[in-house]
Amino acid sequence: MEFRAHTPGDSLAIESLFTSVFTRSEGEQEGALIGNLAKEMMAGTDSQDLYGFVADDGRQIIGAIFFSRLTFEIDLDVFILAPVAVDTDHQGMGIGQALITHGLGEMTRKGVRYVTTYGDPAFYSRVGFHPVSQNAIEAPHALSQPEGWLGQSLADDPIETIPGHCACVKALDDPAYW
Repeated sequence: MEFRAHTPGDSLAIESLFTSVFTRSEGEQEGALIGNLAKEMMAGTDSQDLYGFVADDGRQIIGAIFFSRLTFEIDLDVFILAPVAVDTDHQGMGIGQALITHGLGEMTRKGVRYVTTYGDPAFYSRVGFHPVSQNAIEAPHALSQPEGWLGQSLADDPIETIPGHCACVKALDDPAYW
């Protein structure tokens, strides 16, 4: 298994992976929504604002994750981990956790201070995420499930309160994802 940065040549396989995984778990409409999100992120986000990583088993991409920039009124390197997918036939093998751990290591090397995510606390707590108050780090949109707003510091300090409004990359800037 190889964990590596995504390349432009991976785009179609990544879009297909997200569409397939979310269709099987959440239905066709959700699959199309998240597949399109991945496509739009890869096609329309500046390279300094998006980092993607894949798990490649030598035959195909079986997992993919993206980190995209969150911006605030102060200059601070904060990214959100979303979306995340592991091929349905490869779930439950630790691939998602290993891929996220790899990605967090790469983000640490890039000097990112904080990473947030919006998802299942039981899963993301396994890779170091903890609940974050929206008073500390505001989400870009109203959250339908506030208990899923999570974060972690990649520096040696705890998460501090970040003042002001939070904005995300254009592809993620739709209340349907929140």
